[in-house]
Amino acid sequence: MKIKLIRFIIIISIIFIWQLLASLNIINVFLFSSPLEILKCLIDLLKTNKLFINTFVTLFEVIISFIISSSLSFIFASILINNSTIEKVIDPFLTVLNALPKVALAPLIILIFGASIKSIIIMSVLIGVFVTTINIYNSFKNTNKDYILLIKSFNGTKYDIYKYAYLPSNIENIIDAFSINMSMTFIGGVTGELLVSKNGLGYLINYGTSVFNITLIITSIIILMILSFMLYEIIIIIKKKIVLK
Repeated sequence: MKIKLIRFIIIISIIFIWQLLASLNIINVFLFSSPLEILKCLIDLLKTNKLFINTFVTLFEVIISFIISSSLSFIFASILINNSTIEKVIDPFLTVLNALPKVALAPLIILIFGASIKSIIIMSVLIGVFVTTINIYNSFKNTNKDYILLIKSFNGTKYDIYKYAYLPSNIENIIDAFSINMSMTFIGGVTGELLVSKNGLGYLINYGTSVFNITLIITSIIILMILSFMLYEIIIIIKKKIVLK
């Protein structure tokens, strides 16, 4: 409660100081907007139903991308840890693909799959899947060797090692990797919307930029921050419940 109270005080202080500076004309409202202007923008979006439509589109893209990339990452990491030959072959490619700026692939993705939600999801998945695979795989590699030796001493198979050593020892690490993946899919989703979408919070940011509406841009960013925080908190709650079990 103490930590939550401090966080709340910080947020309220930022809003108060921001509005005060705007009201006293110390900062340029056209360039930095103000909390009151953002509130008016939020009300306008609610009245025109644009808030729910664009938020839902972004949320849908992020959740679908998160499910796909998390599932693929877990499968890929499981394959790599259980097959040393595949691991040695794939490892350098995985490192290179992870380092590659996925935005550079955006024109190619759009040409192949069209300027649609499909391209946005594919881009978002590509941004998240490689780093999440590496995180989960490294967690598996750092599993306590004593656990593995114990299972081998009882003639345990690779499946036994995977089931009784790799998975139980890395539940928290896997969920942590998924929480990072959530932020990555948000980056991918909004980046895709900035390029091709006609709906979504990324589209609102893009539209706000084209008409020099700073308030709309900041409002969209704040909504994105709230969404990402909510989804992150859901993962943390799931993590706590699983760990407590």
